[in-house]
Amino acid sequence: MKRFPLAVVVALAAATACSSNTTSAGQGESAAAQGAKIAFLMPDIASTRYELYDAPLFKAKMKELCPTCEVLYQNAGADAAKQQQQANSALAQGVKAIVIDPVDSAAAATIVQSAQAQKVPVIAYDRPIPAAKADYYVSFDNEKIGSLIATSLVDEVKKKGAKGGLLVVNGSPTDAAAGLIKKGIHTAVDASGLKLLAEYDTPGWQPNKAQEWVSGQIAQFPGQIAGVVAANDGTGGGAIAAFKAADTPVPPVSGNDAELAAVQRVINGDQYNTISKPIKIVAEAAAVIANDFAQGKKPAAKTMLFDTPSELFTPTVVTRENAQKELLGPGGALKVSEVCTDAYKAACDKLGIK
Repeated sequence: MKRFPLAVVVALAAATACSSNTTSAGQGESAAAQGAKIAFLMPDIASTRYELYDAPLFKAKMKELCPTCEVLYQNAGADAAKQQQQANSALAQGVKAIVIDPVDSAAAATIVQSAQAQKVPVIAYDRPIPAAKADYYVSFDNEKIGSLIATSLVDEVKKKGAKGGLLVVNGSPTDAAAGLIKKGIHTAVDASGLKLLAEYDTPGWQPNKAQEWVSGQIAQFPGQIAGVVAANDGTGGGAIAAFKAADTPVPPVSGNDAELAAVQRVINGDQYNTISKPIKIVAEAAAVIANDFAQGKKPAAKTMLFDTPSELFTPTVVTRENAQKELLGPGGALKVSEVCTDAYKAACDKLGIK
C-alpha cells in the first residue's frame, strides 16, 4: 500500500466528503454537507414503524455519516395536504435533500417538482412516486412482497385442504407501493385455483377500515373464507379482529412489516405470516443516498423503477417456523423479551423461543 506524508493525509481528510464508504463520525465533512439539513417526511401513524424505527434509524445513520447535519423529521398523519405543507416548510428552511414516504403517491408529484425547481433532490422512500421522476427510490421490492405473502398463504390453505375461497385486503389506493404489492398478490392468487371471494383497497391502510370490511364479508360468506391475503400487518390485524369479534375461527391471514404485535400474533398462531424487511436496511441506505446528494454527488442506480434510479432490497417471509431465526436471533430486529411477554410466553415456550 502506498503511504502518503502526514501533511497530504491531513489535506485529503479535510477534502473528503462524509460518505458511508469513506467517512465515519469524527473524520470530517465536506464543505457542502457541513451543517446540511435533510428532511425526512413520513406518511402516517397507522403503522407504528415510522415513529419506532424508520425515523430513529435514519437519524442515527445520518449522525454517523455527517455529525453536523440536521434531520427535520415530520409525520403527515395520513394527510396529503399536510405533507405538502411539511415539504414546503422544509424547502423554506433550506434543506439539501428530501426523503419522503408519500401519503398519496400521485399528489407527491407536486412535492418532487417544487423541490427539483429549487435544485433540491428528492429520495422516494418505501413508496414510489410514478407521476414524477424522483432523484432516487429506496425500498424493499414491493411487488415481490405481495407475491411472497400470497404464495405462502395459498400454500398453507391448500396444505390444510380448506374449503372456500380467499379475501384480499389491499393497501391504500393512493399508495403506489400498495399497487405494487397488489400486483404481486394477484400473481399468486390468480394462479392458485382458489376462488377470489372479494377484494378491498383499504383507505389510508387503516386497520379499522379493514376490520369493518372483513366483518361484512364474514356475514356475506359464512363458513366460506379459507384465507385472507392482507397487504400489511395493520390490515391483517384488522382482519383477525373481525373474525374474533364474529366468534368465528380465524383462517390463515397474511401480513407484512414484522411489527411487534404481528410477530406476537404469528407466534401465537393468530396470523399466518408476515414479512421481514429490516427497516434498518432501507433507513440506512436512504441516509447514505441523502448524504451523497447533500455533498453534490449523484448516487449510482442499482436498478430502475418508474424511470427512477433505485435500490430495491429482497424481503423474507416469516412464519412460526422461522420467526426465531429471522427476527429474534443475534442481531435480529426484535428482542425475545419484547415478543415473549406474559401473554405470549406459553406460545414462545412451545416454539422453544427463550
